[in-house]
Amino acid sequence: MKILGIETIPVRVPIDPGLAVIGSRGGHTESPFLFVRIATDEGLAGVGEVSCTPGWSGEDQVTAAQLIHTYLEPVLVGQDPLDLARLSAALERRVAGNPFTRAGVEMALWDLAGKVAGLPLYRLWGEAQRDAVPTKFSVSGRPPERAAEIAAWAVSQGYTAMKVKVGTDLATDLARVAAVRAAIGPDVRLGVDANGGWSPWVALEAVRRLTEYDVFFVEQPVGPHDLSQLAAVRAHSPVPILADESVNTVFEAMAIVRASAADAFSIYVGSGGGLSMARRVSQVAYAAGLACTVGSNLEMGVATAAMIHLGMVLPPGSVEAFPCDILSHHFYEDMLITEPLDITATRAVPPEGPGLGVELDGERLEHYRVR
Repeated sequence: MKILGIETIPVRVPIDPGLAVIGSRGGHTESPFLFVRIATDEGLAGVGEVSCTPGWSGEDQVTAAQLIHTYLEPVLVGQDPLDLARLSAALERRVAGNPFTRAGVEMALWDLAGKVAGLPLYRLWGEAQRDAVPTKFSVSGRPPERAAEIAAWAVSQGYTAMKVKVGTDLATDLARVAAVRAAIGPDVRLGVDANGGWSPWVALEAVRRLTEYDVFFVEQPVGPHDLSQLAAVRAHSPVPILADESVNTVFEAMAIVRASAADAFSIYVGSGGGLSMARRVSQVAYAAGLACTVGSNLEMGVATAAMIHLGMVLPPGSVEAFPCDILSHHFYEDMLITEPLDITATRAVPPEGPGLGVELDGERLEHYRVR
């Protein structure tokens, strides 16, 4: 089997304005994506997805398509798609940055590998740790009253765990968390996610005062680049600290372990360059006795399926302690796949079809296509 070429399809999908997530890095009301389809000479094709919101991924549809067709596609054409480890390394050598773009291409290669084997990805990897992936909801960093309304709605949908966005000014953050806790009651597990928005001294004050609201984790309280700050917050925190923006690659994961800077990692299918890197990061966590969860950029159906497969193979106990952010179906009216994913307020079940187990919906794809 040989790779013939790569098709790229840009789309832009509106987000439900009532739920749109606003955090310390802002928010948006439309999500741009680039879908990737890798064709082979045996008629099989693999699909992938690139998150193209510059404020989150630092990449956009134009740069992603340009990099794929100019630099990555020539590396892949004529190659056996099942030689995945070598091809993944070749993609990283060819383009040093743009991890979400590389991740979309690698995702399509993994989809192809599963289709050739006739197995869903999590079974192809042979590392399943659970029957389904525990999930939680994410409450936008809106004014306290509105955040409380969203949280109460999430409880009405059946959610038993959620997090609320913080990382702006501390007084407003505490008021938001207090309002959410009052709205959801004492039995729903509640974490907070600062997206690196607090300074170290504010973060230290925040983790102390958040105990009043029975918070069970604080995610990325300080910026991602100085691990000494993250380690200092963790050393004084009465609740677990999750690293998110600080941990994208296995090298960053090892640095966090050495610095004793986090209790758990939030891992993405895109930010480290693909599913292979995400799995390696989880292995570092397991070796160091840390937990893992799966973070979200509000993906479409293709990458959401990849997130579920990843969640299935994370170390035992990880996502049970810190449920995953598999929640995009609430934010979009359409996930652009032919069959809906089996996701509820408490768990996400992996598709059992080969590869990612999903297919793009051609008609809906054309509806949202950017021309």
